Amino acid sequence: MKHALSVTRSEDFAAWYQEVIAEAEMAEESGVRGCMVIRPWGYGIWERIQHLMDARIKAAGVENCYFPLFIPLSYFAKEAEHVDGFAKEMAVVTHHRLIADGKGGLIPDPDAKLEEPLIVRPTSETVIGQAMARWIQSWRDLPLLTNQWANVVRWEMRTRMFLRTSEFLWQEGHTAHANKADAMAETLRALEMYRAHAEEDLAIPVIAGEKPENERFPGAAATYSIEAMMQDGKALQAGTSHYLGNAFAEAAGIRYQDKEGQQTLCHTTSWGVSTRLIGGVIMVHGDDDGLRVPPRIAPHQVVILPMLREDDGDAALLAYCEELRKALVGQTALGEPLRVLLDKRAGKATQKRWGWVKKGVPLILEIGGRDAAGGQVSVLRRDRLYRPDGKVNFVAQGKDEFLGNAVAELESIQSDLHAEATARRGAQIERGVSDIAGLEQFFAANQKYPGWVELNWSRPTGATLDGVVAKLKALKLTVRNTPLGSGTVTGTCLFTGEPAVERIYVARAY
Repeated sequence: MKHALSVTRSEDFAAWYQEVIAEAEMAEESGVRGCMVIRPWGYGIWERIQHLMDARIKAAGVENCYFPLFIPLSYFAKEAEHVDGFAKEMAVVTHHRLIADGKGGLIPDPDAKLEEPLIVRPTSETVIGQAMARWIQSWRDLPLLTNQWANVVRWEMRTRMFLRTSEFLWQEGHTAHANKADAMAETLRALEMYRAHAEEDLAIPVIAGEKPENERFPGAAATYSIEAMMQDGKALQAGTSHYLGNAFAEAAGIRYQDKEGQQTLCHTTSWGVSTRLIGGVIMVHGDDDGLRVPPRIAPHQVVILPMLREDDGDAALLAYCEELRKALVGQTALGEPLRVLLDKRAGKATQKRWGWVKKGVPLILEIGGRDAAGGQVSVLRRDRLYRPDGKVNFVAQGKDEFLGNAVAELESIQSDLHAEATARRGAQIERGVSDIAGLEQFFAANQKYPGWVELNWSRPTGATLDGVVAKLKALKLTVRNTPLGSGTVTGTCLFTGEPAVERIYVARAY
């Protein structure tokens, strides 16, 4: 069967991923290594993610604010462990002016050197910690719940659009609490918020759990994540939530006067998701014809394509299509008014159809003059693109019939994409590995699409954990997380031989 893309997932998953981004007009290279231009369709998906996530954030009583892009180096110097985790990725500003070099170029002005270097924001714990120290005085000021939508810079060596870029967009929540119990409750609340967003909005099944000691956010006391399986069997860390203990509070001086009048350190958290989620949507839902966007995050849920002929009949056809558009936008699907586009651009309907197919619009309507005269529509569900005979699966319906079914169709697409991804993940999790040799054999036999392995784990720490990490690194594997609420575990740890206390997922990852 001939597909819209020149490369299939089975042939070359990495090349397929890049072609989806290009053909769906989601993003392109910017001229700066590791940075991208996010085009309207890609940014429209991010705006939908942002809209839905922001509502969840505010529903928890968290308030949005904004902090500077530039952070004084001295702020980082107070947190040695935190800085060490990001030091190799930091972009540093040292001068505030350029001058001509006398050769037709520009150089930093030696006389414009900053008294203190500024770090281009890699994350905002340090600068927000300084603000929290000013804002919190008494127990009455707690909890302090803040979030910001921003861009950050981490100078990545190996980059890939949306998945790992030197500059990316995200939200970062930062909260301060009176004690560990309250801070841990917020950490797990944010984790559950991310799980629900991934499952319900992105239609991506995820595993929510705790990361091992070696995978914690630099300086954190505990790190939790949601992990998603891509179609090639690799894992994607799709969101993280961190209990920071009171180490960050001590470094920044975040204290409050308790009810007894004593000065007490706060316990803090941070949590975030980024444009990496878009990469996850591509790799979980895309097919050999391009992207498939879940209706909740689709900028346009329905696109109407009139088959224009540039003659006197076009006016009646456009009037019919506009009437259809108005009837659709008056309906509510998945909790919001339908988002519908009437594509009046010049050009062949077939070319425009395949453009929207590659972008992944959930429902595409093609309407010709005869359809308009007969009160008909031709409907194409993006997730059911072909009939068994390989032909495009347009379904002819009466206009009123389609209007009565449109909401249910979108809800069906949303749930079907989630069910498909869940079934695929279940088929790619191996639970029968019992020793290191078996682990090595499993991944050696599944080089292209490896899947995950679920194993017993004794929660090793220190030097013992370092040894386990070294063994996994040799196999290009990492521990993803320990699922929350996984129940009682019996048997021994595959790596240490000690009694197992939990189960973990091991995988190759992006």
